[in-house]
Amino acid sequence: MQNEPNKLLDSIEFPRDLRQLPVEQLPQVCAELREFLIKTLSDNPGHFASSLGAVELTVALHYVFNTPEDRIVWDVGHQAYGHKILTGRRKVFDTNRHMGGLKPFPSPEESEYDTNTCGHASNSISVALGMAVAAKMQNIERHVVAVIGDGSMSGGLAFEGLNNASTTPNNLLIILNDNNMSIDTAVGGMKQYLHNLHTSPFYNSLRNTAAIKLGAWGWLDDKRRRSILRFNNSVKSLLLGQRNIFEGLDIRYFGPEDGHDVVRLVETLQRIKDMKGPRLLHINTVKGKGYEPAEKNPTVFHAPGRFIPETGERIQTASEGQPPRFQDVFGETLLELAKEDPRIYGITPAMPTGCSMNILMKEMPERAFDVGIAEGHAVTFAAGMAKDGLIPFCNIYSSFAQRAYDNIIHDVAISRLHVVMCLDRAGLVGEDGATHHGAFDLAALRPIPGLTICSPLDEEDLKGMMRTGAFAQDGPFVIRYPRGCRPQNGTTPHPAGPEEIGRGRCIKEGTDVAVLTLGPIGYVALEAAQDTKVAVYDMRYLKPLDEALLEEVARNFKRIVTVEDGIRTGGMGSAVMEWMNDHGYNIPVTRLGLPDRFVEHGTPKELYHLVGLDKENIKKAIT
Repeated sequence: MQNEPNKLLDSIEFPRDLRQLPVEQLPQVCAELREFLIKTLSDNPGHFASSLGAVELTVALHYVFNTPEDRIVWDVGHQAYGHKILTGRRKVFDTNRHMGGLKPFPSPEESEYDTNTCGHASNSISVALGMAVAAKMQNIERHVVAVIGDGSMSGGLAFEGLNNASTTPNNLLIILNDNNMSIDTAVGGMKQYLHNLHTSPFYNSLRNTAAIKLGAWGWLDDKRRRSILRFNNSVKSLLLGQRNIFEGLDIRYFGPEDGHDVVRLVETLQRIKDMKGPRLLHINTVKGKGYEPAEKNPTVFHAPGRFIPETGERIQTASEGQPPRFQDVFGETLLELAKEDPRIYGITPAMPTGCSMNILMKEMPERAFDVGIAEGHAVTFAAGMAKDGLIPFCNIYSSFAQRAYDNIIHDVAISRLHVVMCLDRAGLVGEDGATHHGAFDLAALRPIPGLTICSPLDEEDLKGMMRTGAFAQDGPFVIRYPRGCRPQNGTTPHPAGPEEIGRGRCIKEGTDVAVLTLGPIGYVALEAAQDTKVAVYDMRYLKPLDEALLEEVARNFKRIVTVEDGIRTGGMGSAVMEWMNDHGYNIPVTRLGLPDRFVEHGTPKELYHLVGLDKENIKKAIT
């Protein structure tokens, strides 16, 4: 690939070093950066294909713009590993996603080059617009660039940002990185629109020349610019027989450009960076570019885990004897239910593979909908289906469901619509860190009237709860479960069909102390209570609470310990304390749960120990 591996990359500590190189050497920098990513991420897993696809863009941005004074605002951050390597973190990049090491996504706490927290999609345009306006209002000469992918552009917040950018005085540059992918293949009308979008090279050359001359003559103040831009768009529509959505919003459009021609990208960015007013550069890239296995299978290589660099063969972790993953149980059970009842449908916001709804999509494609990165829409879309007689299963990762909170209240709960919401990735998810932990779902959803909220102890429970949610009630039903599989082997008795809603159970008899658990963390509590006289109860339902079970516990035990893998404030422990107080019981309750702080990244084992929810710490609390 190059004569001396990393000859140039090793000389780049910060972007100022990159900017000392002649532009002709940038392709070699890109080749070395791509090789570094392949070598490092094959052994220290992370988000792989997205960063490979953004190598040339990353190099061009830091070459043209005076970062960190100029602002680059990344969207999501899956594509930002190259950015980390070029901004002072190359020598410690092998600590990425390790506890105490580099954070999984850009973070202002980690580097001045990281302008924003970006773990969730579609926020870059809004954040960057705020920065651009702040610079303009304070008379600061600063360039602000938002980098957003075509998948993120399907999110409603991106359109809200575009709409505001079109009417607010600003000099924002938006770069649309279009690789026809989000994590799974991008979907929706925006995907097809961007695929078809094209412009005339002759027209763009003529427009750029005119813009330079008008600027030199002092004719491009905000008022004149907007008038000229409207006239320009009308002429373009007439000449080319088209008008794109961005220019319809009075946002100047350039492209599409080859996102893997770094020299051409630099030339283009240099031409347009000092233009006034909002503008958008549309580039086409290939997810996984430069690594054939990732180009052929970008969904798998979005986050492939460890793999052999020479072949792309993924190194599988040992799974023999392990119970099935909750997401796979969800996918198989949803297919089973859909075959039983024609009213059952599946909805997911851009995560069919991650939540295993692809199982239903493959078998019954007309019964499953991937709505793109649009969690709020997913919930409200499900509400519309439920209103007219269908039973939608809406599967959203717990942390992403935060983006649909109002939709859950306003569009589902108030009308008591029969939507089954399955919240995957609940609890601490591990190396993705604070932006992805499913910490707040229990506390956030518990106050909403009319919701049923439950969490399965294991895979058999999940099957039963999905069947109960589908057939045993006519209202909103929430099931939350973690990433992966339950903590250990072993089974407990399960009902054969739909069970009574709001009913818990004793899974270990005992005296003196009662441990109340919710979800698969009950297995950890069971292990902690081994060889003790402590009783363990699986509550199963947070709402409604099993009041008969609580009455039994209150009358027979001197102390209660609650264990949950959600935020301690407002969760199941709080619900138990409230019930005891409301019913006149003065029993000490020790609440174990996630602390009142954002938990950083690490392996799940490390993190559960850190927050006191492992076997040893639970045993200390109960004994």
